[in-house]
Amino acid sequence: MRITLPFSIRKSRRTNTKTIPLYPSLSKHNNDVVQHGFDGSSFIGAVFNLSTTIVGAGIMALPSAVKQLGLIPGLGMIILGAMLTEASIDILLKFTRVSKSTTYSGVVCDSFGEVGRILLLLCIIVSNIGMLVVYMIIIGDVFSGTWSEGVHYSGVLEEWFGQHWWSTRPVLLLLTMLLVFLPLASFRRVDSLRYTSALSVGLAVVFVVITAGVATYKFIDGSIGMPRLMPKFTGQESFWKLFTTIPILVTAYICHHNVHPIDNELKDPTHMKSIVRTSLLLCASVYVATSLFGFFLFGDKTQDDVLANFDGDLGIPYGSFLNDVVRMSYGAHLILVFPIVFYSLRLNVDGLLFPHAIPLAFDNQRFYLVTIVLLVFIFLGANFVPSIWDAFQFTGATASVSAAFIFPAAIAIRDTRGFATKKDKRLSWLMILLAISSSTVAISSDLYSIFSSEAGATART
Repeated sequence: MRITLPFSIRKSRRTNTKTIPLYPSLSKHNNDVVQHGFDGSSFIGAVFNLSTTIVGAGIMALPSAVKQLGLIPGLGMIILGAMLTEASIDILLKFTRVSKSTTYSGVVCDSFGEVGRILLLLCIIVSNIGMLVVYMIIIGDVFSGTWSEGVHYSGVLEEWFGQHWWSTRPVLLLLTMLLVFLPLASFRRVDSLRYTSALSVGLAVVFVVITAGVATYKFIDGSIGMPRLMPKFTGQESFWKLFTTIPILVTAYICHHNVHPIDNELKDPTHMKSIVRTSLLLCASVYVATSLFGFFLFGDKTQDDVLANFDGDLGIPYGSFLNDVVRMSYGAHLILVFPIVFYSLRLNVDGLLFPHAIPLAFDNQRFYLVTIVLLVFIFLGANFVPSIWDAFQFTGATASVSAAFIFPAAIAIRDTRGFATKKDKRLSWLMILLAISSSTVAISSDLYSIFSSEAGATART
């Protein structure tokens, strides 16, 4: 059954795409659209939803980034990333209020017109699809296993129950999509995901606690020593490889695409700045602890995805059991992260394809059509593109960096409303400089590594 909106809302949606949200604000302060029984989301619920948006697959790459940079520069970069993210979101919220927009794309449209809005939506869509496909690939790796260079690495379910039709990768991902992703993706409000988000953050903390416990035990036992504090240079290639860590560190806090949906549902929108600060503090603490104890535990043997280090013998009592707990908790964490990122993806795809339609939540046919098409596309990507880490690095260094830093900074520099302070503009120029330089160097380093590997393989043959 289709819900009929008041004529004023339908007319407004058609005539002003800048200020009407892709998903309508359901706050009690909004006199246009009020959903029965919903009085606005709470501070804690918003913190968990924003934190879940931030903490995804990138957490497992941070220990490797710290291994490349050394403990002191690596942890420093993690803290710097949180500070820059807070500054960029603060600028975004300032111009959201002054332009009276309710979406990120609306703020960009106010400054750069329709072309800017479309470019932003494309960046967010590319970034979100890349993340969700990677999430499904990792979920398949954790529970069903994977092949690498002709070697099969067993998944948790295969180790426990043996090989069965239901534990194969395609079937397992299909069941996960139908039984978990589809029901959670059917919620019309982001606040409805607050409990799954809280559980997701809790599972990330479980990983940190286990890693910290194992590292402390082995340090007391004398089987590991102090980690390397500074980067280790063994040649030109090792120097350039340092820069490949920058996109991982810069994009670790990306959550800008979900700031407005969460803000629109708040009981008190003035709390959004505190919510952002609280979420970033929580996530930075998790990131620092994960990187510190992960690198402390595995040292120079830390894998690009530290989860791979939990596939062997930890050298402690109940090590096999702890390996399974870590992998299961992280797999479940990603399953619960998926819906919160998917929520943003669906809104932005709808905003790109149907910019003048009524809000997505009030059109059942369009809502489920966009939902099902996106889920099927991501499912196919996870099954037929089994290894996309190189592509993910490129999208992280381009689309993700643009959505997180370049667009907010460009809004402040253009300053069509005359609202930006000198401090805002100086900070914005710094963010753009860091974003463009780090992305350029990171992409160049990735290309250098790829072509070097291909040249080496050709030489050996």
